[in-house]
Amino acid sequence: MKTEHHRRSIRLCETDYSVPGMYFVTICVKNRECLFGEVIDGEIRLGEYGEVAKQCWEGIPSHFLDAVIDEYVIMPNHIHGVIEIVDHVGAENFLPLQPKPHGYQRVTPRSIASIVRGFKIGVTKWWRENGYEGGLWQRNYYEHIIRNDKSLNQIRQYIRDNPFNWGIDENNPVCIARKIKG
Repeated sequence: MKTEHHRRSIRLCETDYSVPGMYFVTICVKNRECLFGEVIDGEIRLGEYGEVAKQCWEGIPSHFLDAVIDEYVIMPNHIHGVIEIVDHVGAENFLPLQPKPHGYQRVTPRSIASIVRGFKIGVTKWWRENGYEGGLWQRNYYEHIIRNDKSLNQIRQYIRDNPFNWGIDENNPVCIARKIKG
């Protein structure tokens, strides 16, 4: 018997994610597979695939001129990063997003969704050109709108501390296995 999945967006419907501001995002590898590297003594050691992800992440501003990369970390199976969207010269961002039929929204140019999508496409393209087959990314991503400096500084610290906390990280397959075993 086939299970029917009802996929809904986790985005806030009335929010324009292309408005200038700071955004915290987490993007996970499919099935939490550790493809980017490993953490040794609280320090991330990127492998070849992790270096590609890093290059693509650092290349975001060259593809999205309204995006500035702030603090980030490439972990073995996920990425945490802060992206700032700066003012769009001549753009008008006062209309709410118009939902598509069935509750889906289109990807707004210069938005967090378009940046994450472009990043995922860039990494996936390199991987496929170099022999990796299959799906690379978990569907969707997590995002949080950063509303003040206190929150921004807490998130930056969380990102910096992430490799050190890998042993208790909910994305660490070892921790997931321990949780399942009870």
